[in-house]
Amino acid sequence: MTAEPSAPSVERRRVRVGGIVQGVGFRPFVHSLAGELQLAGHVTNTGEGVLAEVEGRPDAVEAFCRRIAGDAPPLARVLSVLHEAIEATGDPGFAIVPSTGGGGSRTLIPADTATCADCLAELADPADRRHRHPFITCTHCGPRFTIVTGLPYDRAATTMAGFPMCEDCSREYRDPADRRFHAQPICCHACGPTLSLTVPGRAPRTGAQALDGARAMLAAGAVLAVKGLGGYHLVCDAGSGAAVAELRRRKRRGDKPFAVMAGSTAQAAALVHLGDAEREALESPARPIVLLRRRPYEDGIAGGVAPRCPDLGIMLPYTPLHRLLLGLPGDPDGPRLLVMTSGNLSGEPIVTDDDEALERLAPLVDGWLAHNRPIHVPCDDSVVRVVDGEVLPVRRSRGYAPLPVPLPVEVRPVLAVGGDLKNTFALAAGRTAWPSGHVGDMDDLATLAGFGRAVRQLAAVTGVRPELLAADRHPRYRSALWARREAGRREVRTVQHHHAHIASAMAEHGLDGTGKVIGVAFDGTGYGEDGAVWGGEVLLADYDGFERFAQLGYVPLPGGDAAVERPYRMALAHLYAAGLPWAPELPCTTACPAEELAVLKQQLARELNCVPTSSMGRLFDAVSSLADVCHRVGYEAQAAVELEAAALDAAADDRPYAFGLRPGAGDGAAALVADPGPVLAAVVADVAAGAPAGVVARRFHSAVAALVERLCTEARERTGLTTAALTGGVFGNALLTEDCLHRLRAAGFTVLRHRLVPPNDGGLALGQLVVAARTGS
Repeated sequence: MTAEPSAPSVERRRVRVGGIVQGVGFRPFVHSLAGELQLAGHVTNTGEGVLAEVEGRPDAVEAFCRRIAGDAPPLARVLSVLHEAIEATGDPGFAIVPSTGGGGSRTLIPADTATCADCLAELADPADRRHRHPFITCTHCGPRFTIVTGLPYDRAATTMAGFPMCEDCSREYRDPADRRFHAQPICCHACGPTLSLTVPGRAPRTGAQALDGARAMLAAGAVLAVKGLGGYHLVCDAGSGAAVAELRRRKRRGDKPFAVMAGSTAQAAALVHLGDAEREALESPARPIVLLRRRPYEDGIAGGVAPRCPDLGIMLPYTPLHRLLLGLPGDPDGPRLLVMTSGNLSGEPIVTDDDEALERLAPLVDGWLAHNRPIHVPCDDSVVRVVDGEVLPVRRSRGYAPLPVPLPVEVRPVLAVGGDLKNTFALAAGRTAWPSGHVGDMDDLATLAGFGRAVRQLAAVTGVRPELLAADRHPRYRSALWARREAGRREVRTVQHHHAHIASAMAEHGLDGTGKVIGVAFDGTGYGEDGAVWGGEVLLADYDGFERFAQLGYVPLPGGDAAVERPYRMALAHLYAAGLPWAPELPCTTACPAEELAVLKQQLARELNCVPTSSMGRLFDAVSSLADVCHRVGYEAQAAVELEAAALDAAADDRPYAFGLRPGAGDGAAALVADPGPVLAAVVADVAAGAPAGVVARRFHSAVAALVERLCTEARERTGLTTAALTGGVFGNALLTEDCLHRLRAAGFTVLRHRLVPPNDGGLALGQLVVAARTGS
């Protein structure tokens, strides 16, 4: 009887790992895992991710392949593990070997991450050699995306390349037992970047003196430009009314709210209401600005930080420099709360270059606290809010970009250029999309130039070479014009604005497009198929197309941008369309200068420069003016934000207003038209009766939520569809969104709401690319 051959005592496998596996301590983790399992071999970064070869007992090799995903470092995101048997070599030991190029392939770079607890403990420890080091970092935290200059991710391919490691750091970098083993941004006081404080008329200061000088200036009421991870911030003491007012004047900020950095969650809780979900968002490694409901009485914060806004934008320190600016135990007293706003004039891109900062920010600041580590990728702070217990992105940038979004369908290599407001773009190929960070509003030449640089940088990082460009259908959008200009021989496909919004919500929820949804797309402006300005739409949509099921009734938009900037014009236009008189005692009539009132009446009667609009955002503006809440705006959606604030001051009401509903008529009209006339008549009656603005605002919000429920129910009865998607900038309103969610869920609908990309135009690109670039579309 012949004995069966015994199993091999040694096995070797080549293991390829894809995902976010560079810049997160993955190679040190692999080294440690191999040592624990007594495996020989090596690991390296490649253009596709991480490549390892392991050799040893078959059960140990099998355990390695299983645990390499399950036990990965906290910042890693393993998307694939492929392994194959190869010939054993018998070579002893396990090593991290130099990285290899990718040859045009792609890997995933992690986002910048807030300073971890271990590094913060060392920062505050006088016995630690990195005590008070403004650039302390390790494999679990610190800058990543904003410092990457190439792939694979190694120190030589970051903006730390110009800072050779000292002997102590080099020893830590090579020690597998050290937390900084192969941490690419590793540095210390001896070998890292240095701070500098520049103040006109004074000698420059560096290091600890620069930091001490900056804290003293902030305490005295100065405005400073402070260099961060993805650009400069303008910073002042949030408790100083004079400093806040001066920053607002210099930045030409209008009444737009400022974000505030608090030193701790406990400090934040004294200013705002914090639930578990809000606390988790605030303390997350992404450290976004979180929009949080204000407490009635705020201690230590100037009234000018966020005037007439229901929320405060709060963030916690996410760099060691922020922690040092707010002060460590034993430091001299300084500001407890800091205003932190983007280092730019309103409407311009954030400043990242030091020389540019000295020039462009000179009219805005009293000094510059900078450092000599270059910023390769501009990246604004992200903004989120919590709605119905879940995070809703408002601006997706630092801490999230360039994290990928998985796609439910295959797409050709594509660049989707997004919209013109709150612009973000996205690159995609296969089943992965990479949304960019926040670019900004595309009405500035500097923003357009920054857009092009950002596209090239993200393409270099992701390896996507677009065969197709996707853009909004608006013929004059600057983003669409850029796409046509840069396309060359590549095709440009356009996607209707609200169709893209709905497709974005579908894609992030993993819908493959084989079934339609009831898409409720409410926003301020979107180019309609009939040439009108859409914005109050219910579309029956899949990725292939849409049917306009319902719309808000058209009203004239007198003067375009003039009506957007002056909500009283929108209120008067809505009254005119509803056949309601311009009573002289109405707040909107009073707010309109007499000469303008006469011209506006003629303009509406003759339909001069009065494109029709179905915009729900403009209806919010109109009611805001009618209720005497806001008549002129200094920032986008100000009238709606202040109307929401007024509504929150009023109790829930069992007498909401109600929209009319009628069949549509004419080419391009929806099957159903929601008539705002009855709502406006009720608002006028309440205002005439002396109803408080909060009561009017609350009843209006309830009316809009009831309209959403009614239209979705009508759509379900006619089509059998049971999934509703809420999208568009209006659904950044937490009060409205929560009411809609509760009503629709109670009525038996499956509701899609945004969780990965914003509902506003910052999420358009995701929808554009899925509609335009699906394989076979």
